[in-house]
Amino acid sequence: MGRRSCLCFLVGLSLVTFFASMRVQASPCDQGFINPLTKVHWPCIFPIQIAGISIGSKTPLDADNPKSPICFCPGSFGIPTPGIRINFWAPNRWIDTVENPGCMMPLGVDILPGTGQLHGGSRNTHRQATTFAQMHYYIAPVWAMLGLFTDIPCLDTSGFDVAMMSEVLPTYQNEILGAIINPEAVLFGNPAALLACVADAGLSHTGGTLDTLFWCMGGWGSTYPLGGRSSSGDIVEANAAIAAKQIFMMGRLGLLRNSLRSGCGERLAPIWQKSLYKLQMMKPVKQSSCVNIGRTGLLWTSRMHPPHHDNYAWQVFEKEYCCVTAF
Repeated sequence: MGRRSCLCFLVGLSLVTFFASMRVQASPCDQGFINPLTKVHWPCIFPIQIAGISIGSKTPLDADNPKSPICFCPGSFGIPTPGIRINFWAPNRWIDTVENPGCMMPLGVDILPGTGQLHGGSRNTHRQATTFAQMHYYIAPVWAMLGLFTDIPCLDTSGFDVAMMSEVLPTYQNEILGAIINPEAVLFGNPAALLACVADAGLSHTGGTLDTLFWCMGGWGSTYPLGGRSSSGDIVEANAAIAAKQIFMMGRLGLLRNSLRSGCGERLAPIWQKSLYKLQMMKPVKQSSCVNIGRTGLLWTSRMHPPHHDNYAWQVFEKEYCCVTAF
């Protein structure tokens, strides 16, 4: 084990010890670490495209892959360097959406009391169903954590980290404050903008999405406001929608990057491309598939909500475009 790996392991162990020492009571989070070997649904990494040859069945999300097997990246002295194009789905991020504030699902610990104004939950009225959940966003490059495919230059090799906790964001708890930070939300809160989402919802049910309608999440509702609330009557679908919102929110905060279609690096993504992401539930039940953003819960949430288990952990798969050169 190298010096960097030892350091990452010690830091991670210290964090776990710190979180465990802060735990004030037993909670539904006390279920142990997430083991990526057993909790990640590995068929979701397919299809993999190598030099124009696809391995695994294609889906509507993969309809827009670059067709050329050869790619070129800037080289020394401005001379383009040829390479082989590889496109794949990488399990790089984890998101948990939790009713219990401070519940760190991947770590299996609860670092805050389970009561107070930050507590989430679901309720149904005669008018509308509402679900609210706190969120934690983790940098978790699973392949790098397991030491797999280290020879692919485009893999995320950063260590495990907690990138965002919604409990510290006032704009997450209060939608009015969120609208001040993201004033463009006013533009998409009208009937015309919401009517445009019908097209995205129809396509999402078949496994696709419309990237141009970035304010829509298919059958999961609107991306705005960027808080922890969803109006879906299906609690599993509602938590999936809250998780998807956080991908978009990370982009609005300048913390989201997408690989370039050329395969030669990354760019900031203040506006997300929904077609570059798909989700898979890891807890409380391991989902035996992954879903594109917006796919209606009627098609996949059956028996995914055990009684009294309202904390969810999600694996985020990101589409990666990579140009593997000889130099």
